[in-house]
Amino acid sequence: MDIQFHGAAGEVTGSCHLIIVGEHKILLDCGMIQGRRVDEARNAEPFPFEPSSIDAVVLSHSHIDHSGRIPYLVKSGFSGPIYTQKASRDLCRIMLKDSAHINEKETEWENKKRERKGLKLLEPLYSVQEVQFAMRQFKGIDYGEKKTITPGIRLRLSDAGHILGSSIIELWLEENGVRRKLVFSGDLGSPARPILHDPAYIEEADLVIMESTYGDRVHRSTDETNQEIDDIFRSASSGKGNILIPAFAVGRTQHLLYDFATHYDAWNLSCWQIFLDSPMAIEATEVYTRHTELYDKEAAELWQKNKQQPLIPNLHFTRTANQSMHLNLVRSGAIIIAGSGMCTGGRIKHHLKHNVWRSDCHIIIVGYQAYGTLGRMLVDGAKNIRLWGESMRVKATIHTVGGLSAHADQSGLMDWYSYFNNRPPLVLVHGETNAMDVLQICIQNDLNAQVRKAQPGEQIDLVQLKDFHN
Repeated sequence: MDIQFHGAAGEVTGSCHLIIVGEHKILLDCGMIQGRRVDEARNAEPFPFEPSSIDAVVLSHSHIDHSGRIPYLVKSGFSGPIYTQKASRDLCRIMLKDSAHINEKETEWENKKRERKGLKLLEPLYSVQEVQFAMRQFKGIDYGEKKTITPGIRLRLSDAGHILGSSIIELWLEENGVRRKLVFSGDLGSPARPILHDPAYIEEADLVIMESTYGDRVHRSTDETNQEIDDIFRSASSGKGNILIPAFAVGRTQHLLYDFATHYDAWNLSCWQIFLDSPMAIEATEVYTRHTELYDKEAAELWQKNKQQPLIPNLHFTRTANQSMHLNLVRSGAIIIAGSGMCTGGRIKHHLKHNVWRSDCHIIIVGYQAYGTLGRMLVDGAKNIRLWGESMRVKATIHTVGGLSAHADQSGLMDWYSYFNNRPPLVLVHGETNAMDVLQICIQNDLNAQVRKAQPGEQIDLVQLKDFHN
């Protein structure tokens, strides 16, 4: 009875953990590695296990760094069920299709260059058709539903409060009369954030696997964050430029729209034209509207009001490429929300090309930016960036609004873990080294717990947890 860490160990993306119970194997997540080109190249490497030997996948949520290699897993021989919350399944249908489309386009572009050089042509990691095939293996389940997924392994999902359908995974394992309970946090949301319920608290576990994305910092309060955004809009309004907001299509975009609706007058948003320039984000928003049963009380009441009148009257959905290109002609008065969230692709790069060199432009960074991404370069104060081979001076004002994060901060992570009885052993995943180091020390000192950081390829014997050490 073991767990092996094959992703998001010492890094944030590529979540993938293998559990072995007797003759049965399941995966917790199968995510894509994101960041530098050299990191993303690892996505096409063979898995460190035989895909056909995996009995089932349990997916915590739909974000690509958790789900993005599932079609490749299926393509490589995996034929079992993929269990995830029902809303997460619906979002995966959108996100994985988009991922495949990007893969196909990037491979097509690269092959044109390779063909001219007489080099061997590449094939995409997976195609749109292969995503459609993989989606047949998805099995949507409800929060709280307890399900036997293989002999010796039972599953229950609880709300993680991160994005729609995000789940904390509880697993009851049994082998040769030995029983263990493992809890995987997935990505935990911040308490009291809009739309979704707060993360559920779990009390019993023999081993806890917890994310640590923001283990080294505390987010600004909601009031401080709202004031920060208000100040940005006021400053931008006086400058007469545009505001660009790179945003993840699932979770962050819906959070932004909710905040725009609830602060419409306070932030004087009637003075702007707001564009959601992301077909995937528009589709994801439609999925959100179909799963209002997962909303918290305030969001559910706001949704009921939305049925009578539009909450953001000057919001425009730009679905087509022509509509998006038309925004390049807009010189002022536009708030443009577009993907990708880390500025690695998508329509936001085109808007950066037409705005980043303008001193009256404001760029609001509202989510995590991995090392090596264009978004991280902007956050780190790059004076020049390159887009499609062209160097551009960064004259826009860059704002980093950490309080909008969909991830729990250090205090939120420690609070969630503190609800476990008897402080079970804890393994940290999904975090950069510094964040994990800081969080490890804080939990050891303040909560008197045994904590270790997952290492790539590391294996922990779940029977001999008494030998667990830092």
